[in-house]
Amino acid sequence: MWPGRMQSELPAPRTRVPPCMDGGDFGDFIVGQDRVSSADGEIRQMKTYALGIAVAALLAAFWASPTVIEIAAGVAIFLFGMLMLEEGFRQLGGGHLERLLGAATRSTPRALLFGVVSTTLLQSSSLVSVVTISFLSAGLISLLGGIGIVFGANIGTTTGAWIVAGLGLKVNIAAYAMPMIAVSVLMVFQKAPVPRGIGYVLAGIGFLFLGIHYMKIGFEAFRGHIDLEAFALPGLLGLVVYTAIGTLATVIMQSSHATMVLILTALAAGQITYDNAIALAIGANVGTTVTAIIGAIGANFQGRRLALAHLIFNLATAAVALIFVAQLREIVDVLAGWFGIGAEDYALKLAVFHTVFNVLGVALMLPLLNRLVRLLERRIPEPVPDISRPRYLTASADAFPETAETALRNEVLHLYDNATKLILHGLNLHRSDVLGASDIDAVVRASRTPIDLDIGDGYERRVKTLYAAILDFATRARGRDISPKIAARIDALRDIAGALVRSVKSVKHIRKNVARYATRDLGAETDLYDALRADVARIVIAIRDLGLEPSADRSALWLDQEAAEIEAKARARTARVGDLVRSGAVSAGAATSFLNDASYADSAMRELVTAALAYDAPVDDAESEVEQLLALDDEELSEAIGAEGSDGAAAVTPVSQAPARLRVAGRSGTRKWD
Repeated sequence: MWPGRMQSELPAPRTRVPPCMDGGDFGDFIVGQDRVSSADGEIRQMKTYALGIAVAALLAAFWASPTVIEIAAGVAIFLFGMLMLEEGFRQLGGGHLERLLGAATRSTPRALLFGVVSTTLLQSSSLVSVVTISFLSAGLISLLGGIGIVFGANIGTTTGAWIVAGLGLKVNIAAYAMPMIAVSVLMVFQKAPVPRGIGYVLAGIGFLFLGIHYMKIGFEAFRGHIDLEAFALPGLLGLVVYTAIGTLATVIMQSSHATMVLILTALAAGQITYDNAIALAIGANVGTTVTAIIGAIGANFQGRRLALAHLIFNLATAAVALIFVAQLREIVDVLAGWFGIGAEDYALKLAVFHTVFNVLGVALMLPLLNRLVRLLERRIPEPVPDISRPRYLTASADAFPETAETALRNEVLHLYDNATKLILHGLNLHRSDVLGASDIDAVVRASRTPIDLDIGDGYERRVKTLYAAILDFATRARGRDISPKIAARIDALRDIAGALVRSVKSVKHIRKNVARYATRDLGAETDLYDALRADVARIVIAIRDLGLEPSADRSALWLDQEAAEIEAKARARTARVGDLVRSGAVSAGAATSFLNDASYADSAMRELVTAALAYDAPVDDAESEVEQLLALDDEELSEAIGAEGSDGAAAVTPVSQAPARLRVAGRSGTRKWD
């Protein structure tokens, strides 16, 4: 199951957990959480101050010039349209985003194309960058694929400038906006996700058009009161100042596309010069990286690497554009002549410039892509894992249902790794010895050196902490509007984590007697405990071997075989203990104590098997139904074991009495690891 797949089948690099139980102190975890909370509090405080300053500045502008209201309203409507567009594609995406991203990032050209198309549809390179950081942090895509998407997003964002310059400033798009908004309202109130999503998309496009219309009207009215062209700055000073203004405007609005719409409408109204508009466009490209940097605050090291790549790319592109601005203007003039763009049509020429310098940036950076990845890996190294802390449950992974589910699956793997180590150490066995054994009975007999372990402390630090984080994360994920399939899989993963926790608790109960009888040869009692330890070790090995099988060969029917063996061994063990008591080899008190411990060990094995089945449940619903039909029920399981229960048998609970969700939970992501 999990250990075999964790190293080779996941699409993105994984943090390997060291074979020892040593990890960070729980106190360090609490201190780290406090630092994160403190940083989040400072960021929230800064945002509050920035919001207050922005509102005050806006009110002052309204008081100084009533025409500013129309421009501000246009920007607000435009940004609201972007939010509606985002929500629409989120509704339409369903659970397909994961598969789409996996296919789109198999090669750099595909990743570039995905970045271009997704940004063209969403009209927001910042949003695409933040989404990509979330998916990268969750391990759904590789760093190289994420960088390709960001590069493509920079090209895709130029389509917005073409739409505004070629259509929005020349056609009365408000006439199209109103019917779209009216139709969208009817569709948004539908319960089905597809028409609801289409309604949001229509509303988003309608509000985008309406926002452009109001900005255009506002700047035309503004021209009658104040001539901003009087503040134009020529030469190098103008480039530097207006680049900074473009950067600041994008940081405030969190959208380079909104900034470009403002620039284009102001340029078309004659409020700014063409030269200053070029500098503003370059600055807007730099400012859009701030959104990605903010989005990376809650991401893991991979998300921070991508945010840094975004910053490096946009800064390098801006530097090249500023240095060679004269040459780029000449190229734009040549291209404008080819496409029949008028010499005085500065809005369309700015759209050409915006496209040229973004495409140039991608062309310059693509040959350096592998070097960029190596630089990022050096500057932001993979942290040494602390196995007591959640590794995948980051704030960015919680942003989307698909990333939340994948992060939860990976964290359950992390919990399984910690749980099996603790279980084997509780049985005085080293996992490396168990998994590398050709003769497990010999390994168990040779494991007499006591392992210094406080299993209660280990449970609190290595298992309970992760389980609490998984429960909290799953509860928050379930609290959002997600599809029933994803909700069911999140519930199943939460229950798998519970099964792992219960398996560790069961071993906690037998640790004391294992330490007494397994660390020295005390005759028949030691033989009994050695056999019990070997049975648990075989389950761990079987789960490992199952994970090494190709996904197509994994079957839920494996559970019945393992369950039958557990029950058969429990009956045989009880009969053997009875024989030893009758022969005088074992006292009645020792036999009773062992049978109690054996029932706890059987419970731990059942929980591990149940968790393994739920995690590797078939993807195909038809396949799952067939396996349910073929699966043995409790009566058939007893017949397969072939023995009636004896009075002295240890109490056992059939595995099929475990929650049905754990036995047959479907999982859309298992096949993606093929």
